[in-house]
Amino acid sequence: MQKDFSYTKTAHGRRGKLATSHGDFHTPAFMTIATRGAVKTLEAQEVKRLGAEIILSNTYHLFMRPGLEVLKKHKGLHQFMNWHGPILTDSGGYQIFSLAKLRKLTEAGATFKDPSTGKTHTLTPEKVIDIQRVIGSDIMMVLDECPPYPASREYIERSMALTTRWALRALTYKKKKRIRKQKLFAIVQGGTYLDLRYAHAKELSQHDFDGFAIGGLAVGEPEDNMYAAIKATVTHLPKDKPRYLMGVGYPHQIVQAVKLGVDMFDCVLPTRNARHGNLFVWKTQSLRGKFYTTLNIKNERFARDTKPLDPLCDCETCAMYTRGYLRHLFKTDEMLGKKLATMHNIRFYQKLIAILRSSH
Repeated sequence: MQKDFSYTKTAHGRRGKLATSHGDFHTPAFMTIATRGAVKTLEAQEVKRLGAEIILSNTYHLFMRPGLEVLKKHKGLHQFMNWHGPILTDSGGYQIFSLAKLRKLTEAGATFKDPSTGKTHTLTPEKVIDIQRVIGSDIMMVLDECPPYPASREYIERSMALTTRWALRALTYKKKKRIRKQKLFAIVQGGTYLDLRYAHAKELSQHDFDGFAIGGLAVGEPEDNMYAAIKATVTHLPKDKPRYLMGVGYPHQIVQAVKLGVDMFDCVLPTRNARHGNLFVWKTQSLRGKFYTTLNIKNERFARDTKPLDPLCDCETCAMYTRGYLRHLFKTDEMLGKKLATMHNIRFYQKLIAILRSSH
């Protein structure tokens, strides 16, 4: 029987392929963020042309708006947004974490108040699975608690135990409902306590999840601590299951995480930074040393610059427009500026991933 996930070792880490109900995608993979069912400023097919094979949407936000009835009417998110490739949906644990003053965690689940309507909702491990079934995501995430940084060891231990119990409830529920087309990933927590990372990864690996995510990082901890936590986690994760580092990160962090054995990534940086005129530019595509830089296209020094944004980039923005024109679009608040910048940053990340995949 052919496995859904296969991989080979490379100079940078490993490359592989994961089969889903909406097609295969290759790893390392960077999931462009479509939080509410859209990559801001772009159509789904534009995102695909930029090299994205899989996107990420958010269970919490889609549950809030447009809501399950609208998604049911459209037969799921793929049809709703006209994206026909794989979709991973985060469970909403991080969003609930960000509502610290508006939520309460219990054994049952997370109760929170929607800040825009004031309405109270409760998400349980089972309900999160039900919501993701309606969304139709190819990869579902378990409900977890994302602890803050810094946090005491005692807090992290309690949080880990709760996350484990929620994860096992989700897995049991998935089996009970005979959900076979959608994969379920567990989330390893443990803060920056390396022995807790070891323990949580080892514990969750004993259960038949389809993949494992590394959560609770990129929340303010020093970069070296993040790498140490990744290494501690990966050491005890099964080699034949995909590993997903949640919410990371900058290009150099992705390169380092791939070296540590990570397969999947997501981050708001390329799209969010683009909308503010902060753009990633190649120094070298060898990925050695400081291989990229960032520039703020709104700076005065670009006003008369007739060069392309990035001579090493093959995106439409860099092929067709100058730095001076992009600056003009931002300074006059033209929507086109945000779109062209977003296209470039997404292409930068997808090219980075393609280089990591192609290494031998």
